[in-house]
Amino acid sequence: MALNRRAFLRALGLSGVGLGISVTMAQGKPAGKGVRKDLSAIKLTGVVRANAKGVAGVAVTDGINITYTDAKGNYILNSNAVAEFVYISAPKGYAFNHQHGITGFYKRIENAKGSFKADFDLQKLTVDDTRHNFIVWADPQIQNAEDAALLNSQSAPDTFKLVNSYPKETLFHGIGCGDLVWDKFELFADYKEAVKKTGIPFFQVIGNHDMDIDARTDDYSSKTFKEHFGPSYYSYNRGDVHYVTLDDVFFLGASKKYIGYISEQQFAWLEQDLAQVKPGATVVVSLHIPVNTGAKRRNKLDEEPIGGVVSNRKELYRLLKPFKAHIMSGHTHFNEKVIHEGTIEHVHGTVCGAWWTGPICYDGTPNGYAVYEVNGSEIQWYHKAVGHEKDYQLRIYPVGAVKDKPDYFSVNVWNWDPQWKVEWFEDGKSMGELQQEITFDPLSVALHEGAEKPSKRGWVDPVLTDHMFFGKPSANADKIIVQATDRFKNVYKKEIRLSELKLQS
Repeated sequence: MALNRRAFLRALGLSGVGLGISVTMAQGKPAGKGVRKDLSAIKLTGVVRANAKGVAGVAVTDGINITYTDAKGNYILNSNAVAEFVYISAPKGYAFNHQHGITGFYKRIENAKGSFKADFDLQKLTVDDTRHNFIVWADPQIQNAEDAALLNSQSAPDTFKLVNSYPKETLFHGIGCGDLVWDKFELFADYKEAVKKTGIPFFQVIGNHDMDIDARTDDYSSKTFKEHFGPSYYSYNRGDVHYVTLDDVFFLGASKKYIGYISEQQFAWLEQDLAQVKPGATVVVSLHIPVNTGAKRRNKLDEEPIGGVVSNRKELYRLLKPFKAHIMSGHTHFNEKVIHEGTIEHVHGTVCGAWWTGPICYDGTPNGYAVYEVNGSEIQWYHKAVGHEKDYQLRIYPVGAVKDKPDYFSVNVWNWDPQWKVEWFEDGKSMGELQQEITFDPLSVALHEGAEKPSKRGWVDPVLTDHMFFGKPSANADKIIVQATDRFKNVYKKEIRLSELKLQS
């Protein structure tokens, strides 16, 4: 019969004495100065204020426990030397503190005789933030100066232009959804420069290519990221939406090896964080590795690819169940929506596309980013292709562009989800809805298929996608119209002549 924990430890102690091990060693004598972990207590104190007046009810955390400011904006939090930061969950109605777009909501803890004081100053917004927008940059993933130049000369100016196309006082913030760089930490400076050019504050997510791959354990794999951006998990508020960022990349102690996994410490913190959010409220969770994707289903795999999804996602779904939840993820370089019991996950097409090799991701989604428009608790969204207008939401391919469908034209509707309607018209006559099939995007095949393609990064290959649609035109058909209506009743329409239709981006 298995021993309980107390009995097991007692038995272990008796065995140790019997073997001649000293009682001092059995009680845990320090093995050496280099391996001791400082667990000394630290009292964290301070005030959160705006215009020299304390702000009540602001969440303050050390990443382990959470407390709240009193009526005068003061807080006290008992912590210990394991904690790296003390930070706040920015409250609704206040601006996000930032330096050149990089948000600053934290102070690094310095243990001065068992206490540390950190004050936070906020600025009251002059506009109502129940209406606001945010954008998601998934995987900028710059590896060299050429990639960095593309991010700064194309993606960042496009984002700036998009933001400024809205009315002047529209509130925007950005989320860098991981893989900000591609293992080259000196390029964080180029990423920061790109963020600065967008003109909006950005919150960062750690990705597998933002980790210290020479760390001996996951505990230390976020060291450099934290030096640049602070905590790897945190929360903030804007309007009626509660935002959470998580670190779901678990480093396995060897270069390029990781799994999608959320630690117990984060779950315990998240339970506290969400306890103050009203059931039914909108919660947006950002992380790098998707909680789930359709890759296993599309590729008919027996098991999910390691590192492709969050292995312990069941608990995250449980914690999010009381809320109207959206999950923001990247990592995959394809675009899709995954819906699980009311939770919508937005797996984003990437800023870098297929690793800066051309104009598209390897599912045919144009290089770009997602735009989210928030009104109270409701969110609407669209994919913004860099270099195109915001209504660019589909691409039509010639008859036979997909080899196993020689009599059909095809359409990629990259931001599709099951609530979209994709229909077509032939020479003015309604032909009903196009048929959806799992296949490869023809342009991706042309650009990426084969050992020599693309020349910049030859390991890129097309991937199967759900958002391809097919129609079979009549023998004498001349003109077709494809009309895609999204879940928000926005209509995207494209008219072409079959004789002029060519494979193009």
